[in-house]
Amino acid sequence: MEITAQELEQLNKEEYQLIDIRSEVETAHGAISGAVCIPAEWLEESTLLCKDKKVILCCSRGKFSLDAAERLRELGYDAYSLTGGYTAWLLYHMQQEEENEFNRNVEQSIRKKFHKNIWSRFAKAIQQYRLVEEGDCIAVCISGGKDSMLMAKLFQELKRHNKFAFEVKFIVMDPGYNKMNRKIIEENAKKLKVPITVFESDIFESVYHIEKSPCYLCARMRRGHLYHYAKELGCNKIALGHHYDDVIETILMGMLYGAQVQTMMPKLHSTNFEGMELIRPLYLIREDDIKAWRDYNGLHFIQCACKFTDTCTTCNNEENRSKRVEIKELIRELKKKNPFVEANIFKSVENVNLDTIVAYKKNGERHHFLDEYKEK
Repeated sequence: MEITAQELEQLNKEEYQLIDIRSEVETAHGAISGAVCIPAEWLEESTLLCKDKKVILCCSRGKFSLDAAERLRELGYDAYSLTGGYTAWLLYHMQQEEENEFNRNVEQSIRKKFHKNIWSRFAKAIQQYRLVEEGDCIAVCISGGKDSMLMAKLFQELKRHNKFAFEVKFIVMDPGYNKMNRKIIEENAKKLKVPITVFESDIFESVYHIEKSPCYLCARMRRGHLYHYAKELGCNKIALGHHYDDVIETILMGMLYGAQVQTMMPKLHSTNFEGMELIRPLYLIREDDIKAWRDYNGLHFIQCACKFTDTCTTCNNEENRSKRVEIKELIRELKKKNPFVEANIFKSVENVNLDTIVAYKKNGERHHFLDEYKEK
């Protein structure tokens, strides 16, 4: 019976007894903290071994400890060998230290280099739109891309400095990712110390053979699954990673392709899941700043994990993608003549003057300026 260094770290220290069976010369160069040193030749005669705990044996490379553990099990001990021995344990901890150092640098970049353009804007959106309130339990939905991963790190930072109690859970829905994409998401989460919970669905298979608007249906189904799973976890909100650029592009797309004035709201009540809300904490953060944070830290994320390509933050069918590209190019051209054009598009839906609107809808009911024209 063997146990890995990682499994050892997860055990309660009261549950086991760690015995180092190497020689005194070997242990003098380094040993695991808390280990009791009993040379292999004295092991079976020792009175220090406990029969009411797991006895975990450590040698240099895990070979001699495996044989010794088998002998102790024959004597009635719940004995295990540390896989790979002290060498494997040391390598594991060196890797952990490297990962910890990397994550510390990522978090430091949010506090220092990107404080103004990322952290301050995140905090402003939280406060301005009242996205996080006392007692909330928020499901931070991670698709595996740059936006949602940054959002996860920002929520971790917010938890460290929060002035009131709230909880966060980091969830990843696997709608049918291929193994490589799933592995990349899991490795990035591990690298960034984001404790994700993965749940699976068969959404990709369900929409794969649908010819008309499969991405729209996929997005709807994914949203429903996220709400359902979040509610099961006791959450009252789900957080998605849409950013400032998504907002202004949506405004223009609605006008130019949908013949309507609408925007992507910073928060919404769910219509199908009572008591649930959707929030967008990256609402005021520019995409270029997210890219800069990613590149500064040498991070690499999946762009699209879907069998098609992506309509929301994770997918783009060809029709939608071409429209997005057109809108981005249009904004880029307009910005050459007016550097404030992006801010003006964003603010336009905050400064709607109903006195100069021909018609509008509220709660599904259509209102026309002629309805009250004679009264005025």
